[in-house]
Amino acid sequence: MAENVTKGNYFILSLRVVIMVEDFYILIVDDQPGVRRFLYEAFNEEGYRVELASTGMEAINKASARPPSIVLLDIKMPGMTGLDTLEELLKIIPDLPVIMMTAYGELDIITEARKKGVRCFINKPFDLIEVRYLIKGLLLEIDDKRKMEKDTG
Repeated sequence: MAENVTKGNYFILSLRVVIMVEDFYILIVDDQPGVRRFLYEAFNEEGYRVELASTGMEAINKASARPPSIVLLDIKMPGMTGLDTLEELLKIIPDLPVIMMTAYGELDIITEARKKGVRCFINKPFDLIEVRYLIKGLLLEIDDKRKMEKDTG
């Protein structure tokens, strides 16, 4: 059931869709412990399975052991950068949905990430409601894809 709401200059389409959040695994990759903890608590509280990585290599190891449904990936990290991590993650899971996080808004890095297939970017400090909206939208796409594959396979 769709519900349309107009608020000021904004037109909002709200869909009431039920997905089983525990069927999805979110990997959060950020070198800042406060960001990792904040996102972990927010999504774990909603029932998602969440894992944390503080480095690109740790993220690659976790994704190799258990492929995530979605990755929230910081662009700027010491050692292996977000772009380097993205490249390696996409070798493991080619169609992996990734939301890249940045406090810098560097256009050249964002352009390169887009070329690699990243569609979603969020600026730090971010609005948790926006992040939740992006996650749910991507999960709906994944859920739809799973259903189509099940119906045709």
